[in-house]
Amino acid sequence: MTKNPSPLFLLCALLCGTTAGAAETAPIQTAAQDPAASGSVTEEVPIEMPVIEVIGTPERKKNLPGSAQVIDRETLELSHVMTTSEALRKAAGVNVRDEEGFGLRPNIGVRGLNPTRSTKVLLLEDGIPLAYAPYGDNASYYHPPVDRFDRIELLKGAAQNLYGPQTVGGVLNYITPAPPADFAGGFRLTGGNREYLNGHGYVGGNNLLFDFVRKEGDGARDNIHSDLNDVNFKAVTALGARQALTFRANYYSEDSQITYSGLTDAEYANFGARYNPFDNDEFKADREGASVTHELALGEGGALTTNVYVARFNRDWWRQASTTTDSQCGTGFRDARIAGSEVDPDSCASIQGRLREYYTYGVEPRLRLAHGVLGGGEFETGVRVHYETQDRIQRNGTSPDVHQGTVVEDNERTAQAYAAFAQNRFQLGRFAVIPGLRVERVEYERTNNGNGSTLDADLTEVIPSLGATFSASETLTLFAGIHRGFAPPRTEDILGQTSGSLSGTVTSVDVEAEESWNSELGLRARPALGLAFDATVFRNDFSRQIAVGSIAGGSVPLATGETLYQGVELQGRADLGRMIDSMHNPFVELAYTWLPTADQETALERVDTGAAVTGSAAGKRLPYAPEHLLTASLGYSHPVGFDTRVEAVMIDDQYSDFANRADPDGSGLVGKIDRSVVWNAAVNYTLFIGGPRLFVTAKNLFDKTYIADRTRGIMPGAPRLVQAGVEYQFN
Repeated sequence: MTKNPSPLFLLCALLCGTTAGAAETAPIQTAAQDPAASGSVTEEVPIEMPVIEVIGTPERKKNLPGSAQVIDRETLELSHVMTTSEALRKAAGVNVRDEEGFGLRPNIGVRGLNPTRSTKVLLLEDGIPLAYAPYGDNASYYHPPVDRFDRIELLKGAAQNLYGPQTVGGVLNYITPAPPADFAGGFRLTGGNREYLNGHGYVGGNNLLFDFVRKEGDGARDNIHSDLNDVNFKAVTALGARQALTFRANYYSEDSQITYSGLTDAEYANFGARYNPFDNDEFKADREGASVTHELALGEGGALTTNVYVARFNRDWWRQASTTTDSQCGTGFRDARIAGSEVDPDSCASIQGRLREYYTYGVEPRLRLAHGVLGGGEFETGVRVHYETQDRIQRNGTSPDVHQGTVVEDNERTAQAYAAFAQNRFQLGRFAVIPGLRVERVEYERTNNGNGSTLDADLTEVIPSLGATFSASETLTLFAGIHRGFAPPRTEDILGQTSGSLSGTVTSVDVEAEESWNSELGLRARPALGLAFDATVFRNDFSRQIAVGSIAGGSVPLATGETLYQGVELQGRADLGRMIDSMHNPFVELAYTWLPTADQETALERVDTGAAVTGSAAGKRLPYAPEHLLTASLGYSHPVGFDTRVEAVMIDDQYSDFANRADPDGSGLVGKIDRSVVWNAAVNYTLFIGGPRLFVTAKNLFDKTYIADRTRGIMPGAPRLVQAGVEYQFN
């Protein structure tokens, strides 16, 4: 097997390339990554950072043939969101399921798609793939802290065909702050109950930016505590009059005491939601990443933007139970948990380490050009070459707290992907037609290092899209679109193994890519100053949806079937102060999703045997697809520096398995999850103009106890969290 280049070598190459360019830094502004940019250059103006935005400016958003929301910096700062999960609930169509209470491994679902490990949504940061293996293992065991984001973009519909590989749900693009031209910086210090501490500091100047986040605190249950550090560096430099270069480097580390298993029904009833006996479990992770973005202005409305990126992610998760029915510690231990008896993990002479290391790197040039064909418009095209490898080892130890043991799994899995895409907007007066095409080619390989068994597989998919917009007025835009949804199978899905042991033989699995036809119709309206809302009707029709065991209770094997999702999204904000031209500004925000249809159109069938998964049948609702989602905020702001807001988050009833079983079976894995309503509040006060801001926040204000998840047993939502702090910005 051909070995991939050392990521350290690639990181050094990126560093050296950027350092060489930095010597030519000059106060020159290049064309931004914005279709309205002129491409001209202006002397003595700070450099703008080249960045790929999936939504971008309000004018660009107006032209998108799909629904689009932006969670801006002001909302993130004044709400004092603790986690990315909390932030994303402010966008219509998004269901985020809590896990450990710290948001470190978010479960993000869009338009009814199962949120487990965020596998049905494309995650980007500054337009660059964020997941450590977006083709071969698209699961979120790493997610950067929300503190370092400037804003969050969410794009759905036909417009997402410019991005990939996943085009079934939506694109989440996290935008980080641009380095300042002049000296500036700031800090935020936050403390609260459950040992919560958060320090965030940043300083920059001369088109450089350093950012550091330190977080620690207890999770939603006993014996869960996390410590993380996140360090970022960003630099922008001009290369002559029409070019700019941005370099980013990041280091993330996490040390968490955290288990994988949830609670049984009896444990939840007898000991409460915070109970967790597994005090020996541990999760450690670190990630290094770097990227270079080069932009060349190409006249009016044109730019060539090239991203080169590389990352390494390593995580070791040592645990004594993966689910409530796990017999790793013996059947007696397991049965005691199901019966609701207290157990002692120190009496279990076993611990298992799932040790993973991922390497990812790639290059993606994008060309955007304005043109005059058929009334004018814009053409965007690009290609991507992407490579990723996973080294997966499992060690089984014979004592509860020694992190070593016998190797029982040693796998190497690779995915090499090639993508090409193009989209054109034909502007015909107020009407625009936007056809697009994406082609994905993925080559997989899996090797069992225990016996040398190896096999490869490949797939090629053509993904068309067609969108349209109509500008009825300056304040009203109608949009519609249809596109082919695509999500590649994981390496382990398309290449199986006869057993998980070192003697297992790698085998080919008859599973194809996930496919759907996704359509939507909507409007974006700004009927009055201070009033804005978006409304969208959507339909996602899957001819083949891939379902794996972790998405429902028990050990459901890999299965596929036909499914259908249909619903409505509403997003809006009203600012009374802007409407009546007053400094006193009461405001209301709304993000609502109605999902009346999230159905299995056929029984899901096992890939290995062709038999229907137990309990699955046409007409039954899909798991973790609540019919109603609502986040509503009511607040008041005043320019002298006072802002307060109260937020209600409602997540409707949902099933935890394909059979739609309402009653629990004792394991904690099965049963209907009841509706929850959680209230949050925040108060901000700036001492004087340009001075420090003081704040107090409360998450789960009324300390509601509720079940958030049953995939590995009952996972409760976080208890009441009260936090206070100070932040200050200087320039």
